[in-house]
Amino acid sequence: MLDTLSRRRDFPALEGMVYLNTAAEGIPPPAVAEALAAYARDKQLGMDGRIPHTLVHAEARRLAAALIGLDPDDVAICSCSSEAYNLAALALGLHDGDEVVVSDLDFPASVTPFLQEACPARVCVWRAREGRLDTADLVPLLAPATRLVSLPLVSFYNGFRADVPAVAGIVHHHSPALLAVDITQGLARIPLDRGTGALDGADLIVSSTHKWLLGPHGGGIVGVPPHRAAAWTVPAGGWFQIRDAFGTERFERAESQTGAASFAVGMPNYPALYAIRAALDYIAGVGVAAIDHHAAPLVARCLAGLRALDVDILSPTDAASLAGILAFRHPHAEAIHRLLHGQAIHVMHSAGRLRVAIHGYTTADDVETFLTALAAALAAV
Repeated sequence: MLDTLSRRRDFPALEGMVYLNTAAEGIPPPAVAEALAAYARDKQLGMDGRIPHTLVHAEARRLAAALIGLDPDDVAICSCSSEAYNLAALALGLHDGDEVVVSDLDFPASVTPFLQEACPARVCVWRAREGRLDTADLVPLLAPATRLVSLPLVSFYNGFRADVPAVAGIVHHHSPALLAVDITQGLARIPLDRGTGALDGADLIVSSTHKWLLGPHGGGIVGVPPHRAAAWTVPAGGWFQIRDAFGTERFERAESQTGAASFAVGMPNYPALYAIRAALDYIAGVGVAAIDHHAAPLVARCLAGLRALDVDILSPTDAASLAGILAFRHPHAEAIHRLLHGQAIHVMHSAGRLRVAIHGYTTADDVETFLTALAAALAAV
């Protein structure tokens, strides 16, 4: 992933293309496909297959926990980040008069459950200024009625990287609210393990698995620090989520497990779990610190190159406030995207915004090729 030989071995699909769209879809290494085949073989064993299924599930949780600085018992894997946030909304048991704070840099998954007509809480929006979320703007939104603050660790929109411990300190000082952090755009790209303290103060941690983690669709990693387990009791139901699901009182009462286990509602998605475990194992083998060490200078170089071009940069213009995403706007963004794609340069385009994502398999040549092609496209439009 970090040199020419390993890149060719582990990501043969990248030969002949410049792939800068990991923030939407990661390119999985061969081990992920091999894991899906392993699941199929184990499934052929019938009930005996549940023995390896269970072992894979446990290993996936162990590896995920290590990445985010928690213990395996504090981590669950559900079907996607959207499911996690919908279950979180259920766990909060919101009432009239309650308030939820979201930001305009959040992904829809962490916002839309609270905008539904069935949700009685009032939604307050923490708005970014010059591409950043300023904590001075958060304080006036916090009150005794605030039940939840939603925060993206790294914004899908422009790549702004939040200081979670700083935000957590303000949230917990000024309100009784819980802090939910979406780490989808940072997991496996920047170090988040226990030694970094990067997620200190977060009360709920959520991530998709099909982006920077290089895993499949169908997974949502959920982390709940043990001291917050009681706060996250999802009033749902399902074999894995209920205490004593087959007990003598099973038709009279249902008691949900607390904490992360409360988010694992039904039979696990074992095909995805096999692939997620393989992706986590691959990332652990490479090392997130090594990925960041490789990619951070490429982000800085790309940012410098964009600043020299006639584009409206939406990202913070200092590399220290970024992880792996850069975004910019242009009146002819659609035409520029089309020209880049015609040269096998893959970036994201949405409503006039172009987004670049730089991961461990990105090379210096990729960045230079992109900047040269972008300059030519700007001249052409």
